[in-house]
Amino acid sequence: MKFGWLTLAHSPSPGHDAQAIFEQLEQATLAEELGFAGVWLTEHNFTGESVYADPIPFAAALAMRTARIRIGFAVIQMALRHPVRLATQLSLLDNLTGGRVDIGVGRGSIFNEYEYIGYGLRSGDARERMAEALDVMTRAWTATPLDHKGKYFSVRLPELRPAPVQRPHPPIWHSVASPASFRLCGEKAVPILTVRLPVAQIPARLCEYASGLEASGVDGASQRRLLQQAAIWRWVYVGESRAAAEAEFVAAVAQTRRHMHHVRHDLNPPDFRIDPAMLNPWTDPSHAEEDGIRFALRSGALIGTASDVAEQIAELRDAGARHILCQMSFGFLGHERIKASMRRFGERIIPAFARKGPAA
Repeated sequence: MKFGWLTLAHSPSPGHDAQAIFEQLEQATLAEELGFAGVWLTEHNFTGESVYADPIPFAAALAMRTARIRIGFAVIQMALRHPVRLATQLSLLDNLTGGRVDIGVGRGSIFNEYEYIGYGLRSGDARERMAEALDVMTRAWTATPLDHKGKYFSVRLPELRPAPVQRPHPPIWHSVASPASFRLCGEKAVPILTVRLPVAQIPARLCEYASGLEASGVDGASQRRLLQQAAIWRWVYVGESRAAAEAEFVAAVAQTRRHMHHVRHDLNPPDFRIDPAMLNPWTDPSHAEEDGIRFALRSGALIGTASDVAEQIAELRDAGARHILCQMSFGFLGHERIKASMRRFGERIIPAFARKGPAA
């Protein structure tokens, strides 16, 4: 089993932002010390979520404080960025890390229209804009010279410098949720990361990915590697006791949910409508808070003592997961509690699963 450390932290106020940014650096650096395989950074804008906002300069600061751990993005909001500038920044970051960068890509938030508006955009064409941006970014690393005239970008450049350390470019991970997207990414033989899927859905989704990989034409060793590194997202909190862990976690995610719905209500424009297919009791404000939290706990959280969490991870492993993105830093929990949870996970759980963990 491989474990990544993921953050989607909130800063409670503008006056707390600077402190929260340095707390994030301390936590991410601790992740390397504790034996996590990667640090995964999220991206949100304008409301204190993902307090550093732009994960790329934050990753550069982290690169100077770490030596071994891989630094990934879960995910870069492609529809908000110019692809040549992005390719240049990521190439520099790959050099600064000595080739430790993983690039998770997505079109951008599907709930926060205010993020697009802040960049002078709307989300209606985000998927198409992302597809062109991803194509241009990839060819900026692989085509010399690059001459592109498209719907959203027209660029001409002789050569991208610096070139990335990882050739032809750092791994590009795709965010997936539906069965069709798992299969399509398998057919493209690209690495994947996914949302907080319930355990019962994981075997079928990974089966779709495996079927796509089999049809992709890549060799068997590559298929096995890609399947094993498919990353499953989970909230994780390890407490001194199960009761304390559940109480502390529920209090934190309740505040997180209130913040999330408050800013969407206040900042999204009246003409914006969220796709009903994307709503569930956690994301739908019409559901009671208790129902939303109950759904989140049931579908995507690992909580309790170290022994409790190890049993929950064993269940994921038995469902086929071999790579867990552990969101251990999230809003309103508190810096010291986050570090204590991380230490319990790193000292007791990571070593156990390095030894193949509890029996299936």
